[in-house]
Amino acid sequence: MDQSTPHTDRPSLARPVKVMVVDDSAAIRAIVKRILSESPDIEICGTALHGAQAIESVARLAPDVIVLDIEMPVMDGITALPKILEQKKDVKIIMCSTLSDRGADISIKALSMGAADCILKPTGATAIQADVGFGQSLIRMVLSLGTAHIKKVSGVQPERQPIQYRPAPAKIQPRILAIGSSTGGPNALIKVLSGLKGIKVPIVITQHMPEKFTKILAEQLSKNTGLPCVEAEEGMSLQPGNAYVAPGGYHMLLKKSGLTTAVHLDKGPLENFCRPSVDPMLRSLIPIYGSHIFVTILTGMGNDGLAGCQDIVKNGGHVIAQDEATSVVWGMPGAVAKAGICTAVLPDANIAGHIMNVFSGSGSASPVSVQRG
Repeated sequence: MDQSTPHTDRPSLARPVKVMVVDDSAAIRAIVKRILSESPDIEICGTALHGAQAIESVARLAPDVIVLDIEMPVMDGITALPKILEQKKDVKIIMCSTLSDRGADISIKALSMGAADCILKPTGATAIQADVGFGQSLIRMVLSLGTAHIKKVSGVQPERQPIQYRPAPAKIQPRILAIGSSTGGPNALIKVLSGLKGIKVPIVITQHMPEKFTKILAEQLSKNTGLPCVEAEEGMSLQPGNAYVAPGGYHMLLKKSGLTTAVHLDKGPLENFCRPSVDPMLRSLIPIYGSHIFVTILTGMGNDGLAGCQDIVKNGGHVIAQDEATSVVWGMPGAVAKAGICTAVLPDANIAGHIMNVFSGSGSASPVSVQRG
């Protein structure tokens, strides 16, 4: 889930991103249409009043992106989601959610069912109109997801410079695993963490999500992976084999506390337009772990994590990234891959095995690439 200002991980395209807006409120539909129309790269191809109408219209309108409200009469968004994907399996769906326990729970469920991302919708048309941040985030999300969709369905192959790999740090045993992710991250996290059972170091995770959502995400990660995972709390000591998710609204920093490493939650300024942000988490690890840090950057928009990974590498640490073919948006992992600081760029299904090899001491010292597409 992304909440940052407009920035796109996209080249210019031959056509605008086609968007369908689904909401039972005429006022909200009009405002969302007006917001999205501010971008010349977005075309509103249609609207729907509820999920059933969206299902009927999706094949005819052929949108790249659907902005789908959750609470609607006739058929709500969570019911409509799988039916829409049956009609058009490659469409990118953004769920509009409210900041509530119920909204968070449904949103996390929607992501597991195939939604590409979620965005927090202010309550009421007036609040939406006044919230500049909502509009900026929505435009950015639509452009990034729409671009990825258009590239995929049209077979566009952008000019790509070969990725320069960095040799893996020799004979340095990592003592902590740090993961950064955003759009598409929850499903990628499940896939990666499911393969890490038995890992003997703590795992710290920053996933771009607001408050309430991160607690439910941590619960879902525990349930679906078998790896103990919690939303981090102030003063919590890191334990080997456990995963800690940065809580929404706070940067998760790590500090030495006696013989252990403890969580410190920070309400400082947004970084990369986010809080939590990956970069401050990574910076905080260096004084504690030095060169014994292993970082994995998963799917997400923007370049959060790039500066922190550069610092990790300067201090002798290890960075890998998810490949473009399996990323919902190759922004964050693409940024570190293109910077030449990764020792591997891998499909999400191969990441856990690679991590376990490195942490067991059997990982290759040579750069690894399974980058496809």
